[in-house]
Amino acid sequence: MGPRRNVIHMPSAASSQVITDPRWARVLARDPRADQQFVYGVRTTGIYCRPSCPSRRPLPANVSFFASAAAAEQGGFRACLRCRPKDAPDAAARVAEICRSLEQAEDPQPLGTLARAAGLSPSQLHRRFRAVTGLSPKTFATARGAERLGRALRSSRSVTEAIYAAGFGSSASAYRQADRLLGMTPSAVRSGGAGTTMQVAAAPCTLGTVLVAATERGVCAILLGDDVASLERELAQRFPRASRLPGGRAMAATLRQVVRLVDQPGEAGRLPLDLHGTVFQVKVWQALSRIPAGQTTTYAALAAEIGAPTAARAVARACATNHLAVAIPCHRVIRGDGDLSGYRWGIERKRALLERERG
Repeated sequence: MGPRRNVIHMPSAASSQVITDPRWARVLARDPRADQQFVYGVRTTGIYCRPSCPSRRPLPANVSFFASAAAAEQGGFRACLRCRPKDAPDAAARVAEICRSLEQAEDPQPLGTLARAAGLSPSQLHRRFRAVTGLSPKTFATARGAERLGRALRSSRSVTEAIYAAGFGSSASAYRQADRLLGMTPSAVRSGGAGTTMQVAAAPCTLGTVLVAATERGVCAILLGDDVASLERELAQRFPRASRLPGGRAMAATLRQVVRLVDQPGEAGRLPLDLHGTVFQVKVWQALSRIPAGQTTTYAALAAEIGAPTAARAVARACATNHLAVAIPCHRVIRGDGDLSGYRWGIERKRALLERERG
């Protein structure tokens, strides 16, 4: 390629100009919805990218915005090899198609089948799907199925009506997948957890009392409080009709592991978790798990990271619905002004956890 022509040279105030441009916020959020609206070029590399590109974000002073790939190339920039901004249909459109397919499918679809339909290799599909949605195709399908079926079970007059309202072609298919999607049978969900058995154990810890509950799939709740009775009531509110049994030897070992995690929250845990939530909740919880120990982020920054820059309040609500204290580290999220903000188990416990990680 010859020398670049017509490159836009920005003045010394370039950084502030880009930061205040609403397109920059969409680049920071890697927002796939902006992929059809503009591309951005990086003058230090001579490369232009889609807003959703997973590459390292450039310094704003080095960025120029273009209405199209053609305009960027006229300015002397060449296409990024990661996000391939000239490809058609683009990654965001393909992923949107796959999302619709996963939402409508009655049974899970193998990654290879999805990849062939999109004209990609399985690894390409997995990478592009995660770049756009923040989740793997399997996690997306599981969370969306749980969300759809759970919502129908809460609003329908019967389990059978809910199964068909959620898009399942037969009750056999729904029951076959319910354990994976919901952690229990459809009837158990509708009846408040009836028929589900969980082992429960509690112990004193340096932050008061910790209660741990686990199903056969993994730990489903880690609650912090002042006494066992109040924590048992909190657990009962979530699963009012589930069978709660005293934990045995294996549960005692899990409880000791959780107590150590409370004392040393910076240590990476290896707890098997029984984690179920909506697509949005799962995305937030996974983002929380990527925050390094000893560091904090804000609700707004977390919203931008998951591609929903205007959803800071929804992110805060997802943090508040987290039932797995310390294992899903929602204590690492603070307000933009540095205030610790709320915490399900009390501000003083949040402050103590952060001080332990920093110390």
